[in-house]
Amino acid sequence: MHVAGYALLFTGALAGGFVSGLAGFGTALMALGIWLYVLPPSVAVTLVLICSVVAQTSTLPSMWKGFDLGLVWPFLIGGLAGVPLGTMLIAHADPDVFKLTIGVFLLVFPVALHFNRDWPALRFGGKLADGAVGFAGGILGGLAGLSGPLPILWASLRGWGKHERRGVFQLFNWTVLAAALCLQVASGLVEPHVIWLALVAFPGTIAGAWLGARVYHAMSERNFTDVVLGLLFLSGIGLLWSGLK
Repeated sequence: MHVAGYALLFTGALAGGFVSGLAGFGTALMALGIWLYVLPPSVAVTLVLICSVVAQTSTLPSMWKGFDLGLVWPFLIGGLAGVPLGTMLIAHADPDVFKLTIGVFLLVFPVALHFNRDWPALRFGGKLADGAVGFAGGILGGLAGLSGPLPILWASLRGWGKHERRGVFQLFNWTVLAAALCLQVASGLVEPHVIWLALVAFPGTIAGAWLGARVYHAMSERNFTDVVLGLLFLSGIGLLWSGLK
């Protein structure tokens, strides 16, 4: 890789780390668009997985006290149960169908929530419903790498506060992505040159995550909601684009 390629690698890591530190998710949304200019998709996706885990791990100590683990654990159990099922469905389902379905979903609901601030918080189902959403997120994560959108949107519909939602976003994504990374490593899918690229990207990832976390702590409840809904909307556009190609 030439010097410009390494510069783009670092830039993507910095941008992805910043968004992850700011919102608790979104590394792929920012980094992939930059990395795909210099890396093949298979390498870029694996690198996103590694850097996502690193970015979220690096910000956990500064976020931990604000997390409500009582809200998070149903999502974690459901997500871990859903990942193997989603992986098995790869041979029998079309990921593009799921991308298009979730993409449309993410274009409609974030816009509705943005323009209707008085949307009534969903109370039904309790922890069983939270676990079911986590399970669906785990299936989509194993099938098409889409673990985050459903739990993130659900936590917003629940009407939880900034720190409560951030705890769900970050701990759920960290757990599912770390499990997926371990499966890839155990299956021999992570090649040695990807590890080298990850080491080059780490400084940008960690610096970006640190900056994003600082901005997060300074944000108001409303601003954080706007950032989350905006990222979900951009995710929907990206999913529709990739599903229609």
